[in-house]
This record gives sequence, structure tokens and C-alpha cells, in this order.
Amino acid sequence: MKKVDVLLGLQWGDEGKGKIVDVITPNYKIVSRFQGGPNAGHTLEFNQQKYVLHTIPSGIFRDNTLNIIGNGVVIDPIILQKEINQLEASGVDVRSKLRISRSAHLILPTHRLLDAASEHAKGKDKIGSTLKGIGPTYMDKTGRNGLRFGDLFQPDAQERYDRLKQKHHEFLQAFNEIPSIELNENAWWDAVHFLKQFPVVDSSLEIDTALKNNESVLAEGAQGTMLDIDFGTYPFVTSSNTVTAGACTGLGVAPNRIGEVMGIFKAYCTRVGSGPFPTELNDEVGEAMRKEGREFGSTTGRARRCGWLDLPALKYAIRINGVTQLIMMKADVLSIFEDILVCTGYHVGELTTNEIPLYLEDAKPVYTKLSGWKSDLTTIRKESDFPKELTDYIRFIEAETGVPISIVSVGPDREQTILR
Repeated sequence: MKKVDVLLGLQWGDEGKGKIVDVITPNYKIVSRFQGGPNAGHTLEFNQQKYVLHTIPSGIFRDNTLNIIGNGVVIDPIILQKEINQLEASGVDVRSKLRISRSAHLILPTHRLLDAASEHAKGKDKIGSTLKGIGPTYMDKTGRNGLRFGDLFQPDAQERYDRLKQKHHEFLQAFNEIPSIELNENAWWDAVHFLKQFPVVDSSLEIDTALKNNESVLAEGAQGTMLDIDFGTYPFVTSSNTVTAGACTGLGVAPNRIGEVMGIFKAYCTRVGSGPFPTELNDEVGEAMRKEGREFGSTTGRARRCGWLDLPALKYAIRINGVTQLIMMKADVLSIFEDILVCTGYHVGELTTNEIPLYLEDAKPVYTKLSGWKSDLTTIRKESDFPKELTDYIRFIEAETGVPISIVSVGPDREQTILR
């Protein structure tokens, strides 16, 4: 029987998961998102066009592939409707290829109000939320108050919505100053009626049936391991489990049904929003990295913080996820540097360690210097054309992590992807 392969990010998100899902989707019958919400932004480029997906799985552009929004995802109906309309306007057949889990929770307009009010109240301690209502929606889910997609088909759907909205208004009264966000309830209900046209499924049953029929399934993660609610740089994290275990709970897949785990990382590191980042470069090197890599959030537009590759954090993510193969993105961005630094350990107080401390903000990086390749990689289409210094960089990472790098990306287009 087939198993579910998992593809996820190993850093702080923005690793390039969408592009790789698009590249490998022809090998899969089903692609399913298992966590997160419209705070995700998966960017894909092909045929001289650029697409950004927020909720829909990245396999939507491939024919004969079913795309499932899993039960672990939180859905903003307005954003999802807009995303579908934009894809259909570009000629993508979404209706025949998209399924929505009946257990996926819904983001209400008041969830966004709560998100903004909570972040505003934190002041200088804010976590850098995308203000999409993700956190409050997951809070309602774990608090057993949430509204699920399947609930919309019940005769008391309006009453369920009103009860939750009233609860939110009671919470909002605790905040003296509430940032203004347009509620737009009519648009929310219009979007709900639009989405009810799509097939609603039990994602666990759908995937189990596919596996029994010997069909291949890919679970697509959002954000990254270092943003996981349990294993990330808490409290500067997202509200869901971004790791392999999240694919089990976010789709209803048993642990023994997990197959390959493909971990994606950039050849350097980036982070959006607040939180510790040991290798961050607040200088002209970091600015050059940001400019060369076009490091601006696809969801928020915010400039990403940039820094050198952090191997202790990468090895931690590999261990947590059970990664069986690595995928290195944006190798072309480092072509501008004469020398490349890689963090191979930390100074934490009097200690030197290779392990992640509880408070990563206490860690000071220990660097190893490698030679840069100083050559354009974007036209390369086979591994034999790699400059020696790039091959050395890849082998250094493989030796440190003990995991093979199976794919190297040398540009944003799907054609700029080298399978090793």
C-alpha cells in the first residue's frame, strides 16, 4: 500500500514549498494542505506568470491531481473565494480539482478583530502576526467553540455563527483600544455560499481510500518548523503544528502511513516578523542578500530578515520531522558573495553547543567560512554544470546533516530546478 509523502519547511517559512510542490505534483494523485491558513503565501512561477496561493494546495495547476484543504487548515471564506476567482480568471480549472474538509475551521470577521486587538495590546512585545485571524481561530478550535466548514450545512448555521460572534464581542470589550478592521459580514456570507458549491469531504477517508487504491498522496505544509507551536521559537510562532506530526492530525493520517519526508530549506536563512534569529545580518551583507533574493513576504509584503544558514537549527528540524531527503532553494542568491559563512554551533553564555537552547535569543553563532561560487546559476539545468564551490557547499551540508540533498533550485521558475 502507498504511503503519504510529506513536504514541509525546515526554517521560518518562505522556503519555496509552493514551487517544489508544483514541480513534483505530476508524481501524485492527491496534494493536500494539512495546517495553517491564509497567513501562508506559496509562490509559483512558470510560463512567464507568477501565482501566489494562500489556502489552496500548490498542486492545483496540474491536470489529473486532486487538491484537498485538510481538516487542520483554517479557512477565511472571503480570501479563499478571491483566490479561486483569480485562478479561474487565469484559466485554471479549480472546480473539478478542489475538495474542502468538512472539519476545517472557519475564520470569522471577528477573529481578525481579535487578532488585531491582541497584537496591538502587546505593544513592543508583539509577535509579528499577519493579522489574518489565524491565532484566534485556532484558540476557538482548541477551546471547543469553533465553527467548522461542515457546520455551514446545518439548519442552525446562522445561530452557531451568531453565538461565536457574540463571544468575540465580549472578549473585545476587554481591550480599551480596538484597531479598526472592516467586518464585511455580507461578503463573508456571500463567500460561504460560493464555497458550498465545492465538494465537502472527510479528508481522512478520502486519503485512506486513495492509498488503498495504490494512489500517491502528498501532504503540503505551510510556514516552517521553527514556527511550530510546540517546537518553534515560542512565543514567536504560528498557531499550528507545522511539523510532520501535523500532517497526521491535520489530515487524519496514521503515523505508520507516512512515507518520504522532504524538508525544504534556503541556502541561507530568512525570517518575517519578530523573534530570535541568531545568524541575522543587520548590515550591508544582509541588505544585499534581501535585494538579490527579492525577500519580501508574499502574504504581507514585509521585508524579510536575512542571515547565513544555521546548521544547528537545520539539524534540529531534520530530527523533529524525520526528514529523509533535503531540498535546497535559492542557491543562486548566494552567487553574489566571495565567501559564504555557515553557522555550525552556538556560544550560549560560557558554553559552546551544537544544540538548540530553549531561548534561542541567547545563542551567538559560531561560523565556518566556505568559498563562494561567484557565478550565475540561473541558466544551469544539470548538476554536472555546477561550479565546484557549489558542489562543495552541498557536500558540506550533507556531511553535517547526514541527509542527502535531492533537489537544488537555481531560480524561481519551475524549469530552474535540478534533480540530483
